[in-house]
Amino acid sequence: MAPTPPPRANTTARAERAAPSAVGLGQLTLVEHALCPLDTGRSLRDNLVFETGYFYSDRNRHRRKATVRVTCPGGLSPADEFYLWGLLALTFADMAAAAGDGPADTEFHATPHFCLRRLGLIDPHANRGGRQYQQFAAALDRLAQVSYASDAFYDPVRGEHRRVRFGFLSYSLPLDPGSSRAWRIVWDPIFFDLVRPLGGQFRFDLDTYRELDPAARRLFLLVSKIFDRRDTTPRFPVDHLAVDVLGFSPTLAPRHRRQKLQRVIATLVAAGVLADSPAFEPRAAADGSGSVVLTRGPRFLRASPPPARVAADSPLADGLVSLGFDAVAARRLLKKYPRPLVREWIDITAAARERFGRSFFTRSPQAFLVDNLRHAATAGRTPPDWWHELRRRERDGTPPRANGPFAGTGSPARSDESAAVLRRIADAAFARPTDEPGAAAHPIPTLADILRLRKP
Repeated sequence: MAPTPPPRANTTARAERAAPSAVGLGQLTLVEHALCPLDTGRSLRDNLVFETGYFYSDRNRHRRKATVRVTCPGGLSPADEFYLWGLLALTFADMAAAAGDGPADTEFHATPHFCLRRLGLIDPHANRGGRQYQQFAAALDRLAQVSYASDAFYDPVRGEHRRVRFGFLSYSLPLDPGSSRAWRIVWDPIFFDLVRPLGGQFRFDLDTYRELDPAARRLFLLVSKIFDRRDTTPRFPVDHLAVDVLGFSPTLAPRHRRQKLQRVIATLVAAGVLADSPAFEPRAAADGSGSVVLTRGPRFLRASPPPARVAADSPLADGLVSLGFDAVAARRLLKKYPRPLVREWIDITAAARERFGRSFFTRSPQAFLVDNLRHAATAGRTPPDWWHELRRRERDGTPPRANGPFAGTGSPARSDESAAVLRRIADAAFARPTDEPGAAAHPIPTLADILRLRKP
């Protein structure tokens, strides 16, 4: 019996509700299996090593099972996968908006408020900070420590299965939790290259994903990938779905695996993702756990590509608005200057405002940013040394020096030696003529004379 196609009314209603933030991005091979145990009591432990696998067909169409080893020094929660897929979607949406600004890089810069708002985790008008920020930062920290290894990962560019080992991401966050500066997320280049091709990714409805429990989310991703191409799944062994895909404990009795899998399937049936609960078919196996085929449900909607992003939707526009620009001025700057350049000077301006206060700026943060963008684009102006030092300290996780260039407010402090030299230069260059006898016989000293070391 052919599956019932999605009703047009439901499809239209869901499409109207879908916003750019309601699209997630999954990697085709990673959704074939769990990344950690489903039980957080087992997964949120230091030095977690999770071993699993998935089935694939080799070049001779022989059925094989790949082995996977996920090493998580800081542990990993099934809920962390939401941030992984959501951040990937935001990164690629921003890449689409930046088309024409040069080659895409593996970096994504955005404030946590922007990310959580786009992912639907906080209200757009909610106060910044709070528990959601802490959860986001903790998930990033765990994801940044993950090392993934597989002996047969599918490479969509080469069209073959390869042995791989990669991480997911690294990050750099402001030390001040109340900072308005963007969070810097850098994707592992190997992982990024496996996601970037169209043959290595698929889009899914993030609203539906967010409403499900962790086990149902994993099955939802797997069937979303399959339902992009066909209406039914292959015949899955129950033990494979329960243990390898969903992450239930392998020590569960076969009948308990089946019961838990049935509850997960019932959840997706209630959400309209799957058709009526399928019958489990027996198979010739010692445990008798059986197999199952899943069918696309009447309300399943394949997530369409997000609409073209406008400047106001980008994390850079969010940063410009936080500095005092209006939406029109933000769009103008993003259109006029390369995005990497704007991204860099937004961070410099925000860091200067937070570290040195308003007195640092001759006119305003907006004027400071525009002036530096203009000179950086035309004359090659480079970022100041204090900003590089600040980035280094944030990367190392060390606080600012109490008497260093970031202490207190005002302009970056100079060393005593350099300040003394500058005073001597200023005194010599701008001193008024004197009426003392013989003053004309002693001309104003040159810069070499001022800087020359004088012996006592």
